Amino acid sequence: MNHKLRQLRLQRGISQTFISKRLGFKHPSGYANIEMGRNRLSYKNAVIIAQILNVSIEELNDEKFFEEELHNTGNTVA
Repeated sequence: MNHKLRQLRLQRGISQTFISKRLGFKHPSGYANIEMGRNRLSYKNAVIIAQILNVSIEELNDEKFFEEELHNTGNTVA
């Protein structure tokens, strides 16, 4: 499980349902599977989540849960 991602979300009082809808998933499980490590996070969705949680892409990337090609992007969200 991605404890850091879950912790950041809970600290901000944001539901899995809210993030799932912002990511375009039909069900909350779409996002829950990312938190639980069942699915890897795409860069596009990482940008959205970083904005929602008000953190940088680098902070999310510290957990190494992006798709492999994202490790070399160097892109950030302020």
